[in-house]
Amino acid sequence: MKPCGWPAAIALLVSSATLAEPSEFRSALGEFAAEIQQRHQFSPAEIERALGEPKFRSDIIAAISRPAESKPWYKYRPIFVTPERARAGLAYWKAGEVILQRASQVYGVPPEIIVAIIGVETRYGRHTGSYRVVDALSTLAFGYPPRGGFFRRELEEFLLLSREQRVEAQEQKGSYAGALGKPQFMPSSYRRYAVDFDGDGRKDLWRSDADVIGSVANYLREHGWKPGAPITVPARTPATPPQHLDATGLKPSIGLGELDAAGIKAEIGLPPDTLVSLVRLENEEDTEYWLGLDNFYTITRYNHSNLYAMAVYQLSRDILALKQGEEPGKSPR
Repeated sequence: MKPCGWPAAIALLVSSATLAEPSEFRSALGEFAAEIQQRHQFSPAEIERALGEPKFRSDIIAAISRPAESKPWYKYRPIFVTPERARAGLAYWKAGEVILQRASQVYGVPPEIIVAIIGVETRYGRHTGSYRVVDALSTLAFGYPPRGGFFRRELEEFLLLSREQRVEAQEQKGSYAGALGKPQFMPSSYRRYAVDFDGDGRKDLWRSDADVIGSVANYLREHGWKPGAPITVPARTPATPPQHLDATGLKPSIGLGELDAAGIKAEIGLPPDTLVSLVRLENEEDTEYWLGLDNFYTITRYNHSNLYAMAVYQLSRDILALKQGEEPGKSPR
């Protein structure tokens, strides 16, 4: 849910200097506003009230150039998989147990996975972002050429979302990438996957934990979650696993026969026709490997990163262990 990536040379430039507002920033915003007004029948007053005068923020450009997902696993994991976050996850589960159980029944997603995603995203709603969304999306739409088209569409979606949800666009805050609410949905995902799980007639991902929980579960189901199926299993590998298997991507596409021929074995038995991805995690002194299954890939649809999906998985295991009265951190690896 959080787009990332920027050429290294430009990222280095950002780290050493504050970017000035691009000369075409205001004119591009004006053209965009005129297009949206015509395409979606906004009145001039509505567009003015929604957009106002967005501020170009160089700190947003800097932030998106150094995402946490660029870190090695041994530095990434301690950010999200911690005893404190697991304990907070248990408290969140206990407070919303009835809702989580209903969401799990409706959408087929385990409660611990729903809770872990909300925990990784915003610490269960404690940190939903401090950037004005119109500033973030405008800055990235018209000041970040590598992904300008994507963020231009998200800004359009945000204006439509604000009208549909009857909220003041200029007052809404989110992440540096414009992600919203406790589950950090981008505006297009909010409009497509958010659900009114508390039945009050609104889809409120800021204040309604029922809507948050139902929406996360719905998002995963719509992206292919398979109820009851495994997520990932650790693998035994030769000293130097074939590098070409590292480059096969996030989607499971490697047959177990191909892995077996390369000397890679699942530590837990899998059906012979299973397709997997090879997940490589860099530790300080070695590298560990896991096999990503379909549900692991589904988690990467939330944030396109194996590190993210593994953090969600391992945090979910720790939360579940606490819920069952067990010591966390006892799952494989």
